[in-house]
Amino acid sequence: MDESKKITREELLERYAKGERDFSYCDLAGVRLFGDNLKGANLSCANLSCANLSGANLKGANLKGANLRSSNLSRANLSGSLLHDAILYRSNLIDSTLIKANLYRSNLTEVNLYSANLSRANLKGANLFRANLSRANLSSANLFRAYLSMANLSIANLGGANLSKASLTCANLTDADLTGANLTDANFNWANLTCANLTDTGR
Repeated sequence: MDESKKITREELLERYAKGERDFSYCDLAGVRLFGDNLKGANLSCANLSCANLSGANLKGANLKGANLRSSNLSRANLSGSLLHDAILYRSNLIDSTLIKANLYRSNLTEVNLYSANLSRANLKGANLFRANLSRANLSSANLFRAYLSMANLSIANLGGANLSKASLTCANLTDADLTGANLTDANFNWANLTCANLTDTGR
């Protein structure tokens, strides 16, 4: 695949329908893929900035190193997808499904993950500065060394999550459920833990 090759939605879907799955390095900036099926597609290092992927099926897709800056991924299915080192700055992921997704070291600064399902997701070392994770399901997620400073985690489910060495300075954890979470060496300086459930966390 030629690097940074611009392709249209029609070309992408036509090639996908014919069985092609490798769209790595393609330039799909601003493309509208609302509700389209791209299950298992290889979009590693692709440019998907400002793309509309709302409701798209990206289950098991490879988005490693992809540029998803300011993209719309609301209600998208990203279960089991690989998003290692992806750029998701200010992306919209409201109500998206990211069960077991690999978001290791991804840039999720100011991303909107309201009510998203991130159960068992790998967010190790991810940058979630000012991210909106209100009502998100982060049960059993790996947030080791994640940067969650000023993040909104109100009413979030963090039961059994690994928050060891995570930074939660000034984070909002009002009414969050942290039952059984690993909080070893986590930084909660100036965090709001009003009515948070800290059962079995050692705190």
